[in-house]
Amino acid sequence: MKDYSVRPEISEEINKEFIKYPEILRKLLFYRGIKTLEEAENFLNPVFDNNHDPYLMKDMDKAVERIFNAISENEKVMIFSDYDADGIPGAVILHDFFKKIGFTNFENYIPHRVMEGFGLKEESIDEFAKNKVKLIITIDCGIADIKESKIIKKHKIDLIVTDHHEPKEELPEAIAILDPKQKDCEYPNKNICGAGVAFKLVQALVSKLSTFNFINFKPALLAPGYEKWLLDMVAIATVSDMVPLIGENRTLAYFGLKVLRKTPRVGLHKLLSILKIDLKNITEDDIGFMISPRINAASRMGEPEDAFILLSTNDEVEAGKMAIHLDKINNERKGIVAVMVKEIRKHWAKIDPDKKKKVLVAGNPDWKPSLLGLVANSLMDEHSGPVFLWGREEGKTLKGSCRSDGCVSIVEMMKDVEHLFLEYGGHSASGGFSVSLDKIDLLSDGLEIAYEKLSVKDTREKEIVADAVISIDDVNINFEKIVSQLAPFGIDNPKPIFALQNIEISEVRIFGKNNEHLEISFKNSSNPRTNFYQNKNLNGQGKVSAIGFFTKPTDFSAKIEVGEKIDLLANIEKSYFRGREELRLRIVDIF
Repeated sequence: MKDYSVRPEISEEINKEFIKYPEILRKLLFYRGIKTLEEAENFLNPVFDNNHDPYLMKDMDKAVERIFNAISENEKVMIFSDYDADGIPGAVILHDFFKKIGFTNFENYIPHRVMEGFGLKEESIDEFAKNKVKLIITIDCGIADIKESKIIKKHKIDLIVTDHHEPKEELPEAIAILDPKQKDCEYPNKNICGAGVAFKLVQALVSKLSTFNFINFKPALLAPGYEKWLLDMVAIATVSDMVPLIGENRTLAYFGLKVLRKTPRVGLHKLLSILKIDLKNITEDDIGFMISPRINAASRMGEPEDAFILLSTNDEVEAGKMAIHLDKINNERKGIVAVMVKEIRKHWAKIDPDKKKKVLVAGNPDWKPSLLGLVANSLMDEHSGPVFLWGREEGKTLKGSCRSDGCVSIVEMMKDVEHLFLEYGGHSASGGFSVSLDKIDLLSDGLEIAYEKLSVKDTREKEIVADAVISIDDVNINFEKIVSQLAPFGIDNPKPIFALQNIEISEVRIFGKNNEHLEISFKNSSNPRTNFYQNKNLNGQGKVSAIGFFTKPTDFSAKIEVGEKIDLLANIEKSYFRGREELRLRIVDIF
């Protein structure tokens, strides 16, 4: 059974170091590993110009020179990107740069998730050669395409790889490889997303644009700092790809959200209008839960180009059609995923507890591989070990997705039993694979052995740690303003968790189209200074609400009834749903 604890008080030394900040902010900064005033200032007030020099990335100078030569000679360029919410925004970044300088001899190509799969393929390379492509630039892919890079070279096409996935021992044959995870790359940010690498490339191109001697085609010069307008795409990708939101990634997301709130992209305006999201108040949660799923729905349920069109088009009618389409197929996707999750839970529940393995491996030839990553994510919330799921589209090859709860690297696990896979790749926390029918029965035992060998963390259910104990009256505008200085929240910068102890439930409400959400209300004092809405009184007093989406009262160990006293663990947040500003708590757990 889960329990919770509260972090210890910070030392007098840290209190003195951070004396200029409110007490709760001092604690939250320290709990994030920040110990000096300089570190705190850099965290709270990011400076864009403090980001890393793009030329620290290995091969950046080679990539810039080759792209400038292609522009100068008006050579055909192919931007080849991944089909997810990292690769597609990354493709838009380079697309927008070429458009802005007036270079038009390029195309964007996004492979079909089902028909082609991840990365470069020989058939598409042959087509590029027929169309006289002279340079291929990959976005968020390519680092593992060794065989394909040799085919590209045979066609006398140059290749520039921009990626952030883990390289294997052998690297692709390319003019330049931009991937900070290369062993000999000195770029400090090893956890930048794929679109982030594309942004650093454009940043490098913009910085040298006025100094290159263009001959046959002279691009339009850009104002210094033009690339900052592309940060809206970087913000979407950085949040979507769940990279750590510290250091440079925090700065990119921080300023990216500022740009996103002013974005001129008509597709985003149309989509956010459908979703009832207020653009000027958009948050990282809106990206992660609303925008990203609809970008990914394009490839999971149809054509990835639809998401690219949404983000890149200037046509109002086209943007409107794409926004409606992506919202529709995302709703269809949710229904299918829910059925698959239910099926796996049912299968898992039937297994004898003594025979259950730490690695959940499940599959069905009827399952859509393109949706398995979402299903694995859903299962991670309740399974304390890695999840590997497989399905089949066509033919005999089985394809799957895998996720780790952080106890072990997914890539290292697959590497340990690579003889079982036809292909595999990804990050430490997530990945994909393909396996032949004759090996599928060996997968569960093989992965279990690999897990036992590599796991270094105890995966037993751990207690939740609250950052601080607060009262109901602390849930007010001023407190939320202090906490929100730490945003955007994400990996390595989680939302603070607050414990509200021994508080009495004054109201319980189930809401939503299918009655799938929970709202619990509590009385606070009638002090107008603490009340967010003075007209929202309950028996003459103020009211604070706590929301749990896709949550039932029976999900908790405590009794959720009016009059009961509970310990509530929650985040504090502002909601702008349907244009209505609301301060509320988001339920983490109840005891």
